[in-house]
Parts: sequence; C-alpha cells; structure tokens
Amino acid sequence: MNYIWGGMILAGVVWGTLTGNVSAVSDAVLDSAREAVTLCITMLGVMGLWMGLMEIASEAGLVQAVSRKIRPFIRFLFPNIPKEHPANEHITMNCVANILGLGWAATPAGLKAMEALAQLEEERRQKGCGRAMSAGVASNEMCTFLILNISSLQLIPVNVIAYRAQYGSVNPAAIVGPGIVATAASTAAAVLFCKWMDRKSLS
Repeated sequence: MNYIWGGMILAGVVWGTLTGNVSAVSDAVLDSAREAVTLCITMLGVMGLWMGLMEIASEAGLVQAVSRKIRPFIRFLFPNIPKEHPANEHITMNCVANILGLGWAATPAGLKAMEALAQLEEERRQKGCGRAMSAGVASNEMCTFLILNISSLQLIPVNVIAYRAQYGSVNPAAIVGPGIVATAASTAAAVLFCKWMDRKSLS
C-alpha cells in the first residue's frame, strides 16, 4: 500500500509539473491537509461521544444485558470453547461493540479474544487434543472469529454517519437502514461459511 500511495502522489506531482499545474497541485495538497485535520477533529468528537455512551451503557448494565442475549449465538458459533474460558467474554464484547458501530471499542476486545484463542490452542497442543492445529496455524475458532469480525453486523454505523455529516449530507442517518440490511446479509453469509468449513474440517 505504501508503494501504491507513494506512486500515485509522485505521478500526480510529475503530471502537474509537466502540464504547468504546479500551483493547482500545491493548492490541492493544502486543501487536503486542512480537510484531513478537520475530519480527524470531527471523528475525535464522535468517538468521544460514543465511547462515553458505551461506558454509561456498561455501567448501567445495558452492555451486559445485550451480551447475555447474544451468548447463545456465540455458543452456536464457538461450541468447542469451554464455557468459562475468557475468550467467550472478549468475543461477546467485540460483537456487541461492532453491532453498536463502535469499531474503536471493538478492536481491544478483538485483540484480547485472539490472544485468548491462541492460548486455548496452545493448551490443546500441550494436552495432545485431536482438534489442535500445528504451531503457527490459526485454529477454526480464530478463523471463525476473524470472519465474523470482518462481516460485522451493525445497527448504528457511527463512522459512516459521521463521514456523511462531515461532507454535507442532507440526511446522514439515512444509511442506517441499508447498512443493517447489508451487514445482516454479510454476517449471515459469514456464519453459513464458517459452519460449512467447520463441518468440512471434521469430515
């Protein structure tokens, strides 16, 4: 990606120089830098707002209530994770944060979930469990969690709403309905794929 972006920037500067539009290139650079800073400040405010709401919801017990509701779904996707294993809690928190559109809050939980799943796989190898993968190979649970995290069902796409508001959309929240439909479809496809691959690996 660094080479791609670097090449595009270099090509733009060279073309602007060859066509006598160096001033236009300079203006575009300054305008883009100004816009990037403005967008970062806007997203920082949105992030602060929603992270604060997430913390309030957690203290009020709302996050825990949602977690209990989706726990059967987590057990369905990850039946081979022991019930009391810490990976279950991290996976659940990651899913809740993604559903609420809080990607910033989902990332730490996702990293902890991967660490817990890696520890679980190491324990399986030490015990000589038949489901254990060789060292350096992702387990079925890791792959399932990664696919589920990428598909990311979202009820409130906070990032997209903020971007649309920043760039002058008349109705920034109009994306909510299509977003729910699209992410529900992607999540359903991810679940079906994961279950199919899991059955295939056992056959």
